[in-house]
Amino acid sequence: MVTLRTKTQRLFVALASIGLGLIASLEPLAAQDAAGVCDKSQFEAVVDEAGAALRALNQNHKPVFQEKLRALKDKRGWSNDQFMTEAAPLVKDEKIDGFDQTSNTLLVEISGRGEEEAAAKTPDCALLLELRAKLKLLVDTQTQKWAYMFEKLSAEMAK
Repeated sequence: MVTLRTKTQRLFVALASIGLGLIASLEPLAAQDAAGVCDKSQFEAVVDEAGAALRALNQNHKPVFQEKLRALKDKRGWSNDQFMTEAAPLVKDEKIDGFDQTSNTLLVEISGRGEEEAAAKTPDCALLLELRAKLKLLVDTQTQKWAYMFEKLSAEMAK
């Protein structure tokens, strides 16, 4: 039987692979940027990739997390009302709020600047590199958030 900890570790490895895969897909364009050659479509792509990255992380982790929450509810014999109260700290605390605030700031910056540059006559290729760095930071932040939430949930399941 595979332990919960082993499954969680595998999930973290999968998360990291998703993030690395998304970032690797951006690398071929980096050489163009360094040479000062970029176009509007590249800025639009960064905005689209930010949304796709978040959707992928959520689609891959939310169902597993919810399944584990249900298992905790069953293990503890909580009613629905108890569950809403007892499980709240697993999905909402100061650290999770920090991850969310960082992610929201990055999303606004990526979306706003990416759309501005896509509309500009002469896009700023240096800004494209900055936006890609912010995309990587966004993926990293969300990966850390999911890892943290799964760790908290695993600790509760172990009690």
